[in-house]
Amino acid sequence: MFDAMLLVVWGIVTWCVSGEGAFGAAVNCLVIVISGLLAMNFFEPFTAFAQRNLMNSGAWAYRWDVIMLVGLFIVFVFGLRVLMEKLSPRYIQVTGLTHEICRWSFGLIGGYVTMAFLLTALHTAPLPRNFMEFRPERANLFDQLAPDRQWLGFTQFVSENVFASGRIFDGPVSDFIDDNADDNRNKVWPSFPIRYATRREQFAAGGLLAPTTAAPTPVRQQSTGSGAAGF
Repeated sequence: MFDAMLLVVWGIVTWCVSGEGAFGAAVNCLVIVISGLLAMNFFEPFTAFAQRNLMNSGAWAYRWDVIMLVGLFIVFVFGLRVLMEKLSPRYIQVTGLTHEICRWSFGLIGGYVTMAFLLTALHTAPLPRNFMEFRPERANLFDQLAPDRQWLGFTQFVSENVFASGRIFDGPVSDFIDDNADDNRNKVWPSFPIRYATRREQFAAGGLLAPTTAAPTPVRQQSTGSGAAGF
């Protein structure tokens, strides 16, 4: 049932995006990807602000994450869509088979990214740790694909490489010194699914709020020779 719901989301967004034609589908696909990345980057600071200055009692302490994440995504999608219409008011005409291939290809990509983003947002929702068929350890699409982990990995890659600015999306940086390695590069240890699974578990148990973010803490540890680090 849960997997079928994901497919429905994928199908609906694909249909809507592809209905804009080849050029419109390409623009919408780009808007969806950029909006998702921006929402992932800013939702935790906005959540922390809301928890400090707005409602922070009871279940509201757990609700701000998903509200900010999905809310920012919607705002960025509409804002960037309007901006793109102002920057490029005319459509590039594409006909024939090229038109069909382009519009459905960009539609499928846009739909998949939207589905992956919303599935990621479920990690932050005030729900039990496991609900329906959703589990943080599961490949949450027919036990084969994991769109949420793929989206988290893409976001992490972009924050560490493409738009590297000294602040990464997720995970403390631990500088492990490995005698057997060729170099001593920093290693990033993302914890998004683990952190939010713990929060949902605490929410279901009626416990106290867990921190939404963990400040990066540089750690230097000497390798024991096997290359494996113990915690």
